Amino acid sequence: MSILYLLEGIRMPVLNEIMLLITKLGEETAFLVAAMVVYWCVDKRKGYYLMTVGFVGTLANQFLKLTCRVPRPWVQDPDLTILEDAREAATGYSFPSGHSQSAVGTFGSIAVFTGNPLLKGICIAICVLVPFSRMYIGVHTPADVLVGSAMALVLIVALRRPILRGGDRTMYRLIAAMVLLSAAFLLYVETWPFPVNMDPHNLESGMKNAYTMLGCTLGIGFVYPLERRFVNFSAKATWQGHIIKLLGGFALVLLVKEGLRDPLDLLFAGHLAGRAVRYFLIVLTAGLLWPMTFRRLSKIGEKNVLRNH
Repeated sequence: MSILYLLEGIRMPVLNEIMLLITKLGEETAFLVAAMVVYWCVDKRKGYYLMTVGFVGTLANQFLKLTCRVPRPWVQDPDLTILEDAREAATGYSFPSGHSQSAVGTFGSIAVFTGNPLLKGICIAICVLVPFSRMYIGVHTPADVLVGSAMALVLIVALRRPILRGGDRTMYRLIAAMVLLSAAFLLYVETWPFPVNMDPHNLESGMKNAYTMLGCTLGIGFVYPLERRFVNFSAKATWQGHIIKLLGGFALVLLVKEGLRDPLDLLFAGHLAGRAVRYFLIVLTAGLLWPMTFRRLSKIGEKNVLRNH
């Protein structure tokens, strides 16, 4: 707690706003955007690498949160203050830090495979700044961010060779393992006799993540073989083609993510199974359906280039 009190003492309005912006790089939106950019515009296999690090990391992180059940710092010490703008997003138990793990997993993966020194430096800086921001705003202890970051680094190293250099058989095994881990975690949150004094909001958060991960991993299980068999798109395109891919893809994924929320909740009577279906469809849309348009989009970009010449 002494470190958190030290950081609390150096807070100032401008730095507060900067740290609140930096910490958002550890949220789900940053991960989804990075995964789609890499998958669509850089390299499919590197996209799978980034997604696998993220999904496996989330499962491990959520398991530890519900198992260890460590309260947030301001709950452990009521005298500690946090930035109020960060309170709403600081749900669930404290250990380990999900934002730190997500940021290090996402941007650490990019730092591993990028050959651009500037981009590598930016990614490494984010891997340091996001965990620091979690402590600065008062929502995590040093132990939380160090363990979360270390878990991400272990996954980055462990999965690099199998995914980036392995063949289809290795990928199918990894995908099957992710689906089984997701199903096991869902079984855990649904059946484990958690203590009666467990915070219901924390358990609800764990359940939401369990259904989300099951939907995502099942989505990858469908996307990987079908994309290779029927689409097999190339990430290469003109800069115009990349812009069209990103703008159109982001809009379509957002439409599926938000547009299907209420209809699926209604269809499944509010059960979280609707959430699993929604995230399955998000992965299916981003990984298979939208890439089916890439060949035509790349031709549009090529035609524009020829016209300019």
